[in-house]
Amino acid sequence: MNIKNRPNYKIYIQVLRQMSSEARLLKAFELSEFSMQLFIHGLHKRFPHLSDEQFKKILLERLDKCHNRNY
Repeated sequence: MNIKNRPNYKIYIQVLRQMSSEARLLKAFELSEFSMQLFIHGLHKRFPHLSDEQFKKILLERLDKCHNRNY
């Protein structure tokens, strides 16, 4: 990894190391929720014409696709 491409990386690592285990876990949950909200917002922008029921169906299908990949 080239530090020049990510000048704040060292600061980021220092901040993580200073956090308690509980705080890091809460931050992970926060980031996970934020990612979900971004995903939902993007789907709403892509499919603004769908009813709530149709939207929920597409959302669940997309989430199922993401979570059922074999890596």
